Amino acid sequence: MAEASAIVRDVEALLADVGRRARRASRAMAAAQPAAKSNALKAIAAALDRARGGLRAANAKDVARARADALEQPLVDRLILDDAAIDRMIEGVEQVDSLPDPVGEITDLKYRPTGIQVGRMRVPLGVIGIIYESRPNVTVDAASLCLKSGNACILRGGSEAIESNRAIATCITEGLLAAGLPSDAVQVIDITDRAAVGAMLKLDDCIDVLVPRGGRSLIERVSRESRIPVIKHLDGICHVYIDDYADVDMALAIAVNSKTEKYAVCNALETLLVASSVAPALLPSLAERYARAGVELRGCAETRKVLSGIRAATEDDWRTEYLAPILAIRTVAGLDQAIEHINTYGSQHTDVIVTSDYGRARRFVTEVDSASVMVNASSQFADGFEFGLGAEIGISTDKLHARGPVGLEGLTSQKWVVFGGGEIRHR
Repeated sequence: MAEASAIVRDVEALLADVGRRARRASRAMAAAQPAAKSNALKAIAAALDRARGGLRAANAKDVARARADALEQPLVDRLILDDAAIDRMIEGVEQVDSLPDPVGEITDLKYRPTGIQVGRMRVPLGVIGIIYESRPNVTVDAASLCLKSGNACILRGGSEAIESNRAIATCITEGLLAAGLPSDAVQVIDITDRAAVGAMLKLDDCIDVLVPRGGRSLIERVSRESRIPVIKHLDGICHVYIDDYADVDMALAIAVNSKTEKYAVCNALETLLVASSVAPALLPSLAERYARAGVELRGCAETRKVLSGIRAATEDDWRTEYLAPILAIRTVAGLDQAIEHINTYGSQHTDVIVTSDYGRARRFVTEVDSASVMVNASSQFADGFEFGLGAEIGISTDKLHARGPVGLEGLTSQKWVVFGGGEIRHR
């Protein structure tokens, strides 16, 4: 017990020092010129390209350990860092670099009757703490977005990706130093002990916002134990509703892609809703395609009248994020019932309607209360890269301060600025 307490104290002391250094670095980052940030991003991309062999070798150690520890296959898949994944990381850095720098932008500037000008300036949040699990690409995505938006960040990745994250951190530090920016602007926590998470949650004097990226238990813990504001989402219970007026071929393609393009992602389809008028014609074709993809189907009573061989869906199925080749299907009377189902069981993440009727599409996007609402497109487009954000720090289902994929703008705030010419106030 005494030894465990000593470890916790040591970790807390280390994290407190990390926090203080991040706070100092955040001041330098807030004042950094766009050219310096751009040079750092270019240098990070080049360092990643040069380090391909080292990155793959480090990642191979993580993957081998994960398989030896019998980690679930979807988690192993998230962990793998091959050449294609390295290419995507580099492309993400380059796209962030190409985006307009939001810091210092002044909007809504207008004169008041007194003669003063009042506007809003976009500014960094300060220090961002990010806690995430098995995806090593998050290290690069988070660092790039925080750097570009003028923030410092403290990154605590999962222990299963420790070797990969160490190798990536070396590239990030190289890029920062090459551009003359403080290396403490991006600090990757090199501690696998779970005490590091608890220590981060206590740094309310150093960290301005926390972003947990992982399972429900992690996100609930962060929200419960820390006084630091949190940008989060708990589940990705995403829906596709096939409307009475849907194009059949389009509906089949979107429903299948939304589920099968990737299973272990938060924007994957988990519940399919089908209008009763088109269900008899559509469901057999859908079932055939899902069977080829190895997807297990669970259906309501009406759905099972058409697909008699599938398992009965329970109330829990409508509330479950499977992150696996399992899909719940409900046949609904029409648009009203589809919207009611989504707003009752959904997680306010991403929901889709397939329809050729503009009025019904407008109703859906207006009445479905989710962070991303789509018309005639796969749910798997709910992604910062696909939305043109370069990369994303995460997807927020909160309504404050950011919602949906969180990119550069979501990592900034606004302050009021006033320009005068010597005006004084008389009450």
